[in-house]
Amino acid sequence: MLKDFAKLQTFLMVIKEKSFSKASAKLGISQPAVTQQIKFIEEYLDTKIVDRKKNGILLTKEGEDLFRIATRLEKTIASCEKELLKIIHKDFTFVIGSSNAIGNYVLPNYLAEIKKRINNNVYMNVAKSCEIIDQLEDKKIDLALIESPVFRNDIIYREWVLDELVVFSNQPLKKHLTAEDLNGFDWICRDEASHTRKLTSEVLDEIGVQCNNLNVLGVLESPTAIKESILHADPHSERPIVSIMSKHVVASEVAEGRLFEARIKNYKMERNFYIAYSKDKKHDAFIDSVVNYLLSLNKV
Repeated sequence: MLKDFAKLQTFLMVIKEKSFSKASAKLGISQPAVTQQIKFIEEYLDTKIVDRKKNGILLTKEGEDLFRIATRLEKTIASCEKELLKIIHKDFTFVIGSSNAIGNYVLPNYLAEIKKRINNNVYMNVAKSCEIIDQLEDKKIDLALIESPVFRNDIIYREWVLDELVVFSNQPLKKHLTAEDLNGFDWICRDEASHTRKLTSEVLDEIGVQCNNLNVLGVLESPTAIKESILHADPHSERPIVSIMSKHVVASEVAEGRLFEARIKNYKMERNFYIAYSKDKKHDAFIDSVVNYLLSLNKV
């Protein structure tokens, strides 16, 4: 059993998530595979360790004992992995691919710590989520951080942090905007292939705003280009120029009072950022170190 800690990790994830289906999603494996691994442990120990109830998962007495042992073992392995990384004298460049909002406005804050943890150079490549996943499959990058769940069978996806899209302008806006307000703005939009544009369109459709009827001044691929365009727009124009972007893109300018953000009334435009890596690297010490660090960042 101790030689195959992956099954114990599955057991720990089931207990943490209190659900076989949620554990399978977190681990990037099928729910039947999760069930099979738990069954293997029970057959190996010749005892029942979990009871599946309507309201979740309950540990048996033997399951509670195993949980304590597996938790201690997990902490010991994590500690040993850190020691292992210290003695690996492998000179290479760890490449992280990330989508635009993450790569330009989130990840740079943590690159120094990532480099320190793996004791190697770290390079960052920024592109659209779909392009980043293509690069991951082609083994051109080691790890992907994406804002759009571009799912592929040979890749493990881990939910990272919750992002929010906000309406912003260089003119003060109402805190909560109605459909009528949105129709009264001039717009700069992301290109149609972007996840931000797709999510925005879905929300606008729900509140009865047709994107084709908005007064769109321009369509740009880069969040930075959109932000700069709005920053340099006439702040006294009768119709405010707005766009919708990740709160991370405009956070600094909002804090400085150079931009103003708002939400759509009765709607919260949220999405998950994801960490993704190849299944054949799920036991890679460097991948584990970076992923565990990123997951430890409870609030980005």
